[in-house]
Amino acid sequence: MTRLQMLSFFCVLALGALTLSAAPLPAPAQAQSAAQTAEQSTQTPETGAEENSKESGEKVFNAQTTKLANGLQIVVVSNHRAPVVTHMVWYKVGAADEIPGKSGIAHFMEHLMFKGSEVIGGDDLKPGEFSEIIRALGGQDNAFTAQDYTAYFQSISKDHLERVMRMEAGRMRHMTLPPDEVLSERQVILEERRQRTDNDPRGRFAEQMEAAAFPNNPYGTPVIGWLHEMEQLTREDAATFHKRWYAPNNAILVVSGDVEAQDVFTLADKIYGSIPARDVPERHRPRSPVFNSLTSVTLEDPSIREPVVQTLYRAPSLRQDPETSYALEVLAEIMGGGPTSRLYRMLVIEKKIATGAGMTYKNPAWDDSEIWISATPTPGQTLGVLETAIKEELRKVVEHGITQIELDDAKTRMQDEAIYARDSLTGPAMVIGSYLASGASLDDVEHWPDRIRQVTIKQVREAAKRYLNPDEPGPHPPVTGYLLPKIDQMQEDGK
Repeated sequence: MTRLQMLSFFCVLALGALTLSAAPLPAPAQAQSAAQTAEQSTQTPETGAEENSKESGEKVFNAQTTKLANGLQIVVVSNHRAPVVTHMVWYKVGAADEIPGKSGIAHFMEHLMFKGSEVIGGDDLKPGEFSEIIRALGGQDNAFTAQDYTAYFQSISKDHLERVMRMEAGRMRHMTLPPDEVLSERQVILEERRQRTDNDPRGRFAEQMEAAAFPNNPYGTPVIGWLHEMEQLTREDAATFHKRWYAPNNAILVVSGDVEAQDVFTLADKIYGSIPARDVPERHRPRSPVFNSLTSVTLEDPSIREPVVQTLYRAPSLRQDPETSYALEVLAEIMGGGPTSRLYRMLVIEKKIATGAGMTYKNPAWDDSEIWISATPTPGQTLGVLETAIKEELRKVVEHGITQIELDDAKTRMQDEAIYARDSLTGPAMVIGSYLASGASLDDVEHWPDRIRQVTIKQVREAAKRYLNPDEPGPHPPVTGYLLPKIDQMQEDGK
């Protein structure tokens, strides 16, 4: 999956985000007021192109950005197709930043952000009132949590942008956290885990595969948390988490829609600029040890009707290795980008041993990204035959590379996405926010077509050889998973 395929909110969720209504927290200690020097910070907006003067291609979103004196980064994408805006605040903290033993606190905090908070220049909000006001104004709002970020958004008429800013800034500054609401909302997240994971074999399957692929790394812990740790989360845990991470200097404000950049900068300075910066911890995450054995996960469940084989590979993210990341995006398009891809064409159309096959490269990420390869066998075929066929296709790329036609076609399809991306109102805020919060730059987003255009056949082959070689797994061998119907059920069905 390429970054520009993330344009819709649902694509963002597919990258591991959990969407739900959430809650509030205590006010930070006083520091130097950002408003004292904010005027000069909004007089010289930067553009993504200025970050890298070597780029010559057209920008995707033509975004403008600046930073307030308190450290809040602001990005504005003007789109005058309709008198509406999407207002998003992205915090550079997610499930992977939780302290050991407190899994799920990032997602819990997301819920609690809707349970009462301050309003900059207005009356405090009661539990649930934030979303009630947004709906009464004809808008919609929500939030989601991922491994590397937590985001809150509202889509609403541009006439209400200032009011939305005051509400969102208020819960950045202080949350009330009524004790009874905290306990009630903890039950909500526990039930969410039961429904989405514990009672869903596909959810359990993916959770266990990632746990196996990321030993001694927080990406191996589910975003929603482990049940036994979620049950122990407290109001004090939430208050501490908010005070530690929810600060303007650890946030990104993205506004997309019928606005002008300078107007947004001025308004944001007046509202968000009043919140003082705070010391925020650096991200220090444990590394996985080097392994030399292959791991597999097998899960059988009566509700599964068709078996599936999946393999999860670890690979560099854009932040870690830009050149390899772009090459892997192109490779994923060639191998798994729809019915013309290699895997689908060979396994489904030519060999007829699968009903579906694909490959995705999940980007962005602060640490390692993921490559997923999956396939479903046709009736009568075994997963072993399918797995062997997938490895054969990977060997072809490792040994012989790709063709110039494949490379050109993939680039064309991917760059077309950049054109369609400009038509969306919410999409730009989703794409830009997720990448900036994961350590990439606005330049990376704006000049993505140029970067893809520069990928070579050699780079694609080298990336495949290093990270997808079935005969030389590397320091972090892939995890292969088998999701199966119950054996007795398969026998009854004649399989």
